[in-house]
Amino acid sequence: MAERKKRVLYGVHGYGRGHAARALAMLPKLMDAYEVLVLAGDDAYDQLKADYPVIRIPALRYYQGRGGRRSAWQTIKRSIPASLDLLLQGPISYMVEDEMRQFAPDVVISDSEGWTHRAARRQGIPRITFDHFGVLVYSRLPMNTWDRLVCWFESLCYRGLVVRPDRVVTAAFFPGEPREPGVHVVGPILRQIVRETEATDGDHLLVYFTNARQHYTPAVEQALRGLDIPVKVYHPEKRGGVDNVVYHPLGNEPFVRDLASCRAVLSTSGNQLISEAIHFGKPILTCPEEALEQRLNAHFVDRWEIGMAVAQSHLTTQQMKTFLASSDEFKSNMAAHQRDGLDEAWQAIRAAIDELTDDDRPQKR
Repeated sequence: MAERKKRVLYGVHGYGRGHAARALAMLPKLMDAYEVLVLAGDDAYDQLKADYPVIRIPALRYYQGRGGRRSAWQTIKRSIPASLDLLLQGPISYMVEDEMRQFAPDVVISDSEGWTHRAARRQGIPRITFDHFGVLVYSRLPMNTWDRLVCWFESLCYRGLVVRPDRVVTAAFFPGEPREPGVHVVGPILRQIVRETEATDGDHLLVYFTNARQHYTPAVEQALRGLDIPVKVYHPEKRGGVDNVVYHPLGNEPFVRDLASCRAVLSTSGNQLISEAIHFGKPILTCPEEALEQRLNAHFVDRWEIGMAVAQSHLTTQQMKTFLASSDEFKSNMAAHQRDGLDEAWQAIRAAIDELTDDDRPQKR
């Protein structure tokens, strides 16, 4: 009789595209080796539902205040109901626990998804964290004094969310030295479609903002219209075009094709998009959100001279022209930083699953 496959429940945080992109890269490997059920919120659910068994759950989100800047106060205030549910076991927590009991996973993998972490902990199921933010929490990185203070506070919040997992696998396009045992820092996670798409030399500028409704302002559009090259903007609502600017709906395959064939990228400072831009050798003009993670990502773009960082509120046509004029120089610096961490991550996750589901092995880090 065939041996029963181990069962893996995969929780994916739903804010932005990076969490879903990691899941899209890892799920084919997981599905080949295990029985898998995915719980995902918002953006991640929308990207995964067509191809994988996924149950929709809510997502804790960041919120913006005046001027489109990330607001800690708005985020805390608007997240109170969901946070109380998460901490005090409300209806969402019970729903996640019911799904977990029915599926009966041997191990839970979570990409910054709090409900699955806490439900698994209450049920005594081994947990593996697989995300990007963990690199800030569990490794040594270059930061100024203020950012170290912010990192300390955000690390407390993150640790409260994931509640000391059994193993940690964290991915980033930049290196990090682990602080603790049981932590694996791996390279960026590239999806299969990214790995299989060939880079070409096009002439368009690709534009993507994580919070386009707030950050893609009329001033940004006007600055883009001042360029003498085609501009492709991926936006959740805008369609059509004006002058040299054409709008496109969000979508995995079209976005990757346009990324692989663009001249350069204008975006917020998300780890996943920067990783994919480096892979394709596309210079990056990055506008970091008011967040530690994005400031750190932008720091490495500047430090490695693979692009430029500028505040979105200060973005002008002239700055974009200056960036584009140096695009060949930025591109020449990218080869030294190209890396694919998918196999590293898979080996670390598979080893962790074997260790955590073997009754003779120690379960904690």
